[in-house]
Amino acid sequence: MDVPPHPVLLTGASGALGQMLARELAGRGWKLRLTDRVAFPGSVPDGASFTLADLNDGAMILRLAEGCGTILHFGGVSVEHPFETVIGPNLRGLYHVYEAARREKARMVFASSNHTIGFHERGEVLDDDSYLRPDGYYGLSKAYGELMGRLYWDKHGVESVFLRIGSCTPKPLDDRMLATWFSYGDLLRLVERSTLAPTTGKSGCIVIWGASKNKRMTWWRKDGRRIIGWEPTDSVDAFTPELDGKTSGNPVVERYQGGGYCGIDYSRDTPAPVAQFAEE
Repeated sequence: MDVPPHPVLLTGASGALGQMLARELAGRGWKLRLTDRVAFPGSVPDGASFTLADLNDGAMILRLAEGCGTILHFGGVSVEHPFETVIGPNLRGLYHVYEAARREKARMVFASSNHTIGFHERGEVLDDDSYLRPDGYYGLSKAYGELMGRLYWDKHGVESVFLRIGSCTPKPLDDRMLATWFSYGDLLRLVERSTLAPTTGKSGCIVIWGASKNKRMTWWRKDGRRIIGWEPTDSVDAFTPELDGKTSGNPVVERYQGGGYCGIDYSRDTPAPVAQFAEE
């Protein structure tokens, strides 16, 4: 079983995804440094340490990252919130984490989001270089994070893997998730490969679409998964009879790839013009 040669820092360790990664990776023998601004629920896994810290505390983030070969950055605001709530952890905090990666020459595995492209319509097929269309301040902060990663590669040689996570929940909840659902198992294996792969390629920054092997996932196409040797193995398809047609009834929500986030604080008087998609 592969184990990283250096400690791995996991931010956001007390969140749902962070807890899962902490327990599973520690169980595989990884040496983990866990951190979050709230206490870790339950007992800290064997082989891991936990430090209560805020991403806005740059000095503490530098100390936690000392000697680490990879930073798994899952910390920060994880859902849509007003800009003033997002700006501290997701912009300033991200800067502190990238500064730590620069100093330690560590690879960054950044929990980005499908909400970076949420205002693309569901009829579109996107590659990893399709233009960003965030659907709120949360998605905007994740787009900022990907741009910061590219800056730190071009200027400082910091490698990044951007995980554009779809709907990562224990089980799917609605019709949209028949496309976007991402199993915990597939995320875990993606994080493993993102950490252990010897290189992220000539670009230094790669995007991975975070969705399982779902028949309805026709929106997201080319990405960097072959560079790190990852493919999803789980599928949401068994839930199709239960969830097919279970929609919100909101035309804005059902039009765009970002779903419900697109409808939050939506104030247009008339819908945006329908995009004309290029033929393949």
